[in-house]
Amino acid sequence: MALLLNIDSAFEQCTVTISNNEEVIAHEQSLVQKDHASFLQPAILKICKGTGIDISDIDAISVANGPGSYTGLRVSLSSAKGICYTLQKPLILLNTLDILAFALQQEFNPGNNTLICPIIDARRMEVFTAFYDNNLKIVKDYASVILNEQFLVSEKTNYAIIAGGNGSFKLKQLPLLEDIIYGTSMYNKQHFALLAYKAFTEKKFADLAYSEPFYIKPAYIR
Repeated sequence: MALLLNIDSAFEQCTVTISNNEEVIAHEQSLVQKDHASFLQPAILKICKGTGIDISDIDAISVANGPGSYTGLRVSLSSAKGICYTLQKPLILLNTLDILAFALQQEFNPGNNTLICPIIDARRMEVFTAFYDNNLKIVKDYASVILNEQFLVSEKTNYAIIAGGNGSFKLKQLPLLEDIIYGTSMYNKQHFALLAYKAFTEKKFADLAYSEPFYIKPAYIR
């Protein structure tokens, strides 16, 4: 049995769950983005108390490490690292594009000659994205992209395209992209728990001292 504490404040909502192996057994969520910092620690205490699980019994802490909200990523990673340091627990970092690609794969079960294109909103017409094959192998690396009419045009000649994420609505506004298959707007807590458990069983643990949020592009903080 693996008890995992999972923290995700990469986007508008902040979600904290405890999962037993692949199953989510408790969760708390806040939909107020500016309250993530004040919500997180009380939420962790609440779900531990509600399940009767002592925080020291957690086997590892997983966190959504980006790309996403700069502030949200810092809040969740700093909290996760603090718990890991204190309790001497391993840290798991999950890439939000990878989780979203997994959610799209689960939704469509695509065959060969299919590209999965998760798209995360980065304001204006900019998005964070990557391309994956039907087995979730990355075929085009994580990048920050300004959407225009040429985005995906060359890929469409050889592949069916499945797109999804909170930035995919921008794609729908562009011409020449009508035949793209659109999926879920975002992943959910169960997708997160499944990938966290997979990383735990494969012992894909991060270095606590050097772990940083994955912004893709530089963060300009004033």
